[in-house]
Parts: sequence; structure tokens; C-alpha cells
Amino acid sequence: MHLIASTQLFGFGSIKTRALLESLESPSDIFTLSYKELEKRTGFNQSSLRKMERAKAVSWAEKVKNDNDKFGIESIFINDPRYPRRLKQCSDAPLMIYTKGNVDFNDSKFVAIVGTRNATDYGKRICNELIESFIGTNVVVVSGLAYGIDIAAHKSCLQHGVPTIGVLAHGLEMTYPRVHGTTAKQMIENGALITEFPPYTNPDRENFPMRNRIVAGMCDATIVVESKLKGGSLITADLANDYSRDVFAFPGSIFDENSLGCNQLIAGNKAHLLSGGEEFLTKMGWNLAINKPIQKSIFPVVTGDEKLIVDIIQEINPINIDVLALKLKMPISKLSVHLFQLEMSGIVKSIPGNKCQLA
Repeated sequence: MHLIASTQLFGFGSIKTRALLESLESPSDIFTLSYKELEKRTGFNQSSLRKMERAKAVSWAEKVKNDNDKFGIESIFINDPRYPRRLKQCSDAPLMIYTKGNVDFNDSKFVAIVGTRNATDYGKRICNELIESFIGTNVVVVSGLAYGIDIAAHKSCLQHGVPTIGVLAHGLEMTYPRVHGTTAKQMIENGALITEFPPYTNPDRENFPMRNRIVAGMCDATIVVESKLKGGSLITADLANDYSRDVFAFPGSIFDENSLGCNQLIAGNKAHLLSGGEEFLTKMGWNLAINKPIQKSIFPVVTGDEKLIVDIIQEINPINIDVLALKLKMPISKLSVHLFQLEMSGIVKSIPGNKCQLA
């Protein structure tokens, strides 16, 4: 309960609360230690600590816990091993998520499929053919349970036995839109519903952009199927780019307003042009041939920095080049030279999204 309460400390957002908790042995310390002792252990001044409204936070947490029990909702804190590891990498990740379902958020491959609320037959067909290609690939599809492309993706997943997750902009005691209630219940059996909002939170307008960051943050890649020039799907695509995740978009007619957003993403190099599911799996390096384990012994001539590079790529395959540079503590200019040599030797190859993988 103290974990839930820690998410409601006045004046303490996600980043400050994480720092507070890392300085203490237990979340309960926030609520039981004196302000003087808290200042000593955490480094936060007493003036800020006294404004936390600890009693109010605990009272709120008790109500949330009772509501969770009533509706069969699980709360997962950011330091829980069940918390989505991809989302945890984001600086603005929520401290707590609430969920119903049976999916492992840290297994498989996670893909967001998003798009316009006014889906055309073209967009629905893309969703269905895309998800058909995911059968048996250990891919989980994430979307927002909204009208249009979102619900088309969820329903197609249920039809083809592909796990799917709905990220909601409200509490889990309800479904919005209500007409999607049956689909939501079916998703709990083969996937999950997830939100950062406690029970009895209404689907207010400002909650939807917050929902979109979770869609983008918990996925390896985001696919925009259809989109107008403005809308939530473009916000999700921008967030995915900010998180250094891969973004893909299906092109459409220049005369169809539902495709203008996708065309703009592609033209602005904010998304890779996509024509089908098999192409997506190949570009992500998720087909069986690429995912076969590679033994270090096949690189007997690789030494020095290049051996260190290969060792890290073997652990994270594929890997973002910026992440690789950080792990090696090596300038990009120097790393690029080594990657070129390894590519010429047939050991490493470049793939879309500023990534590289073992060849």
C-alpha cells in the first residue's frame, strides 16, 4: 500500500519519487521516518518533505487498494520485475501501472499498431494482413482500444490468436468507448488491459496524450497504418522516435486525407515505408534466420575494440548504434570506422533505425 501511496506525494513527480525511494530501504520509510531523518537519508530538504501530505497519500492508497481488490486489478510498481522493461527505460515512465490480464510484459516482441479513428477498408485490410503475418512469431500487439485502426487491430489479434494489449486513458473498472466492452473482456483472456490511472479516473481529454506515451514506450516498434495530418497516432509516432524506437508507416493515396499523415512521416524520414508484415519482421530482425544464436568462435580473427563491439552486439542483437557507443564509451566517429570494417568482413550489418546486428 505504501508503494501506491508514494505515487501521490504532493510536489513529488515520477523522477523525484524514484530518487527518494532509491535512498531508502523500504517505501514505508517515507511514511514512518521523521522529516529530519528523511532529510538525512535522502538529501531532500525538510521544507519539501513536509509538503508531501503523507497522511492524505496513505488514505488515498487505501481506497485504491480496495478498488483494485473489488475489480480484480493488479498494481505494478516501477521497481517490480513484472513492470514493462521497455517502458521503464523512458524518463517519463509512470511510477505505477494498473493491469488486468495474463500477458508477460517482458516477454516476446512488442509492436504498437495505431492510426485514425476513421479507418477505411484499406486500413482495416492492412491491419488484418499485418496481424496474420504475426501468427506464431511471439509478437504482442499494443494499441489504444479506440475507434478505427485501434479496435481493428485488437479484433484481428483475437481472431488470429495473437496476444494483444489495450492501453487505456482511464481506470480499469470501465471501458471507453463502451461499445468495445466485449472486445476488452476477450483481450484480458489473451493479453491485457493496462493504464496508469487508478479506478474511477474518467477518460478526460488530457489523459489521452499520456496514454500514447505508454503505447510508444512499452513497444519495440510503432506502426502507423492510416493517419490524417493531425491526430493521436502522429503523437505516438513522435514519442516513439523520441524514445529511439523504430517507427513504420504504410503509404497511401495523396488524395486520401486518412493517409496524409503516414505519407508525411515517410517523407520527413520519421518513419520507414512499409508494405507488409513479412517486410516488417525482416527489417526488425525478427525472422528465424536472424535470431539464430551465433557462437563467438566463428570470429577468431576479431580482436581489440572490434571484439568488444561484437561481444556487446551478441548480447543485444540488434542494438542501436548510439546505445552501443554509450556501452563502449567510444566516440561515434571511432565506432563507425570499426563497424565499417566489421561490415566489410561480413560479421556485422546495418539495419533501419540506426541499428546494427550480427550478419
